[in-house]
Amino acid sequence: MSRLILNNANLLDGDKPARRASVVIAGERIEAISEAPVEARPDDRAVDLAGKTVMPGMVQAHFHAAYWEAGGARPLGLEVHPSHAALRAAANFRTALDCGFTGCISGGAPHAIDASMKLAVAEGAQIGPRIMAGSRDVSSTGHSGDMSYSAWMKIGAAGGVHCADGPDAVRRAIREEAKNGAEIVKLFVTRGHGTGGTGGEWDMAPDEVEMAVRTATERGIKTRAHVANRDAVLFCIESGVHIIDHGDGFDERCIERILEKGAYLVPSLWFPKRMMTIAPGIPYTDAMKPDFDAMASILPLANKAGVKLLTGDDYGARGVDHGTYAEELILYANEIGIPALDVIRWATRNGAEAMGLGGQTGMIEAGKLADFLVVDGDPSVDITLLRDRANLRAIYLGGTAIKDELQPQAAR
Repeated sequence: MSRLILNNANLLDGDKPARRASVVIAGERIEAISEAPVEARPDDRAVDLAGKTVMPGMVQAHFHAAYWEAGGARPLGLEVHPSHAALRAAANFRTALDCGFTGCISGGAPHAIDASMKLAVAEGAQIGPRIMAGSRDVSSTGHSGDMSYSAWMKIGAAGGVHCADGPDAVRRAIREEAKNGAEIVKLFVTRGHGTGGTGGEWDMAPDEVEMAVRTATERGIKTRAHVANRDAVLFCIESGVHIIDHGDGFDERCIERILEKGAYLVPSLWFPKRMMTIAPGIPYTDAMKPDFDAMASILPLANKAGVKLLTGDDYGARGVDHGTYAEELILYANEIGIPALDVIRWATRNGAEAMGLGGQTGMIEAGKLADFLVVDGDPSVDITLLRDRANLRAIYLGGTAIKDELQPQAAR
């Protein structure tokens, strides 16, 4: 078997600080990591990276593949024909891959688009990242997503929402989403964080949340929850929700409990930051600032304590374009003060673990799947390098080149 040998790499393995190493790829996996350059066999391809960085592929852990200028046309999930929405989603998945994100965890999608795309990738009909397929947004009648159209419209199609009232209805809703291929079900537990209303308003009752988590567990899938107040965050953590979305109100008590329970947090601060920048001084964005400031203040403490943080946001919403994913990482590192190496860890090792693939990918280690990037420069020193796709000299997924601009090593 021909191997790909990457000599003289600046290795960011997804955990430890950068070090000089050589990486050997054989088939779909990483065969070896060596401190010294590796001699090529006759049928190998050897590349002298001359200090370019090898790092794991990143994971978008809050990904709305079907979002396309979302926030204007209504109702949610029925802005265009489902076939049209699926084509948009395929384009967005490819954009994520081209930006160095070899994995995506859905933050919710209509029409079983995520599950269908995952199957299309597996059969070779589409090129895309590894996908943890999401669901429609499960919550109560009249929740913030359900308010995307008025009752008098009497729209029968489900779109992007799945309304369920009471534990029995929630149990059925989770089972239906699992049947349609969801691997992680989105729950709208509260309002707030850009959805209308305030985070103090609960959209689901506690017994509905508990039933959702229990039913998902019975079906072998996970849950994630849109929550925007401290009490709801704590309740979702204690109930066994896998991923806490946004988490406005997150505090020291939340840090203690999330560490105990092992849940993940996606702070998703780029969306409010972007909204406050492009539309300042209006009630919608003014209401975001206290929660943004509070989360920006607690994040360094949460990171230092070892909270399992993830990257991802509402890309595809109006003003927050798909393809600008690196802006979030830059915000955390350069404005909020999280060490860039830690932010990279959120996007690589933590993301893979949240997908349930921690034993397979997310780090550059012998035996792991060869999901990796070659970056011109060191993102742990200058994370803004990830903003420019031209700096991604190679993108590999399972040992297959999505992009490869590497020059062969000169023969001796």
